[in-house]
Amino acid sequence: MATVKLEKVSKVYPNGLPAVSGLDLDVAEGELMVLVGPSGSGKTTALRMVAGLEEITSGTLSMGGKVVNDLAPKDRNVAMVFQSYALYPHMTVAENIGFSLKLRKVSKSEIDRKVKDAASLLGLTEYLGSKPAQLSGGQRQRVAMGRAIVREPSVFLMDEPLSNLDAKMRVQMRAEISRIQRRVGVATFYVTHDQTEAMTMGDRVAVLHKGQLQQCGTPQTLYERPDNIFVAAFIGSPAMNLYEGTLSPSGDEVKLGSQVLSLPASLLASRPRLAGFNDRKVVVGLRPENLGDAALSAQSAPGTTLVADVELVEALGNELQVHFLIDAPSARSEDTEAATGAAELGGLTNLTGSRSEGVARVSPRSELRSGARGVFLVDTDSIHFFDPATGLAIWE
Repeated sequence: MATVKLEKVSKVYPNGLPAVSGLDLDVAEGELMVLVGPSGSGKTTALRMVAGLEEITSGTLSMGGKVVNDLAPKDRNVAMVFQSYALYPHMTVAENIGFSLKLRKVSKSEIDRKVKDAASLLGLTEYLGSKPAQLSGGQRQRVAMGRAIVREPSVFLMDEPLSNLDAKMRVQMRAEISRIQRRVGVATFYVTHDQTEAMTMGDRVAVLHKGQLQQCGTPQTLYERPDNIFVAAFIGSPAMNLYEGTLSPSGDEVKLGSQVLSLPASLLASRPRLAGFNDRKVVVGLRPENLGDAALSAQSAPGTTLVADVELVEALGNELQVHFLIDAPSARSEDTEAATGAAELGGLTNLTGSRSEGVARVSPRSELRSGARGVFLVDTDSIHFFDPATGLAIWE
């Protein structure tokens, strides 16, 4: 087992296109590090540089304290699991799992022992004599993992291994991969574009955008204290609502369109830098779960609610997701469109005039309905603020 360290690692293609720029990451033994970001963010390129499949343009890659920039992939003792299972259809599960050991001329008895151990760990013992065509997608992916496990690598690399599975199987396999990775105890890089996958699996999550590391931390840290607008918009489902606002001269209120929210002293005390934006524009972030149906609360007070027009109500059993239009201007930008996937659709055109879209997650007891006016109670202690010029979060 080994730690992995990337120091100022960059990749620039011959045509001058930078794929990864100055990436700094440390992955401890036994840690599952998720690399997440939209298409083209550089996450797979970073993984391939760790594997040795892409040459590092600049920077240093170390494993177990040893610089491996110039080592061939076969000498790095890493095992990679791809989104395609790449199983040999004419071989049994046991033969697929043990194939790499056979190539290395490991004794048959040792191969049998390691294959059985891996199959037991992966719940594949009863399928060792089966062919891949007889297995489900999830079982095939476990076989691919078994093939990596028997090699006893220092580092696991997983490139969107669940992308070929249906939604239900993805949820099941997320839990299984996390369980297996913890039992094996090997430093693991896991690449995905699915932020839900990242949040549920990673010990830490590294968010990449345009080849640059935006933030790295625990899932809860990324969610509660995003460093910038991109991370705030990317992490969370539904995405954070982002609006242009203006702080009052005294700094204890923020204006959103024609409406005003009062800012509690506790919030102002936790964000002293916010005082530097008094009487200036800011970007205001509201998580959907921090907007409730005011009709269900006795806590409503002046400056704690926002009025909006309900466009759509989605009943999800344990909650309602309420889509609305509000007269506050949207803080839409290239970064927010990339984070929310709008960029992949060619950008979204705001067809709502001076109004902006938003989403609230409210109690299923709510009686909010499409076409009606809704009054939303805001958890004002949980409002996020960002510098509109730099996109950086305003914290201490």
